[in-house]
Amino acid sequence: MSTYVYAIARASQDLPDTLDGVGEPAQPVRTVRSGPLLALVSDAPAELRPKRRDLLAHQRVVIQAGASGPVLPLRFGGVSPDDDTVAAVLDQRRSEYLECLESLEGKDEFNVKASHEQEAVLYAVLSADPALRERHEANRSGADGGTHAARLAFGEQVARAVAEREKADAALIEAALTPYAAALRHGPESGGWLANLSFLVERDRRQQFLDAVRALHEQHEHLQVQVTGPLPAYSFAEAD
Repeated sequence: MSTYVYAIARASQDLPDTLDGVGEPAQPVRTVRSGPLLALVSDAPAELRPKRRDLLAHQRVVIQAGASGPVLPLRFGGVSPDDDTVAAVLDQRRSEYLECLESLEGKDEFNVKASHEQEAVLYAVLSADPALRERHEANRSGADGGTHAARLAFGEQVARAVAEREKADAALIEAALTPYAAALRHGPESGGWLANLSFLVERDRRQQFLDAVRALHEQHEHLQVQVTGPLPAYSFAEAD
């Protein structure tokens, strides 16, 4: 039977006696050891799909294992042919994994996503550009700027101004939060977010980091900032 892999940790780490993994019924989690490292694994279900139950089970194993020390979490769906293959990988990449575990000691991941509050950002771009603001007033009054062509041109100008503001605000967020983090990773771009950033934060700087996130919204009302964490350090683990 194939082996499902959740995370990698030091063999000396104090782990929970029992953990329930993916599958229905839940597969018991065991360890595969190789020298100073171990992998938390279970039998892989015959049909593994990203169902909510299994996604949560994977996350729960990683979080519980990481309560007593750093772990390198694998993303959902990591399957190896068997335990011997897992042990061989641990042996081959021993130095790399140990170095990565050391870098994660005493740190957690926080994900920050940001978007614009549409009415507020429109007000901000108009306030920053007198010519654009005048064109806006002309459109509203139905004067020369109120023609269809003028409104179309105005909409294009506003869209460009908002896009430039998105770039500027993404840089602003990164600059404001980076001083409180040990490392940064850029997440995949997706519609609706002007920034998707993951920060590795030392636990004794956690409150400073969260205060800096809060200050971003307080000082820039057109920004909507969402922070999620603490999380296992998926973005900073090279175990995949």
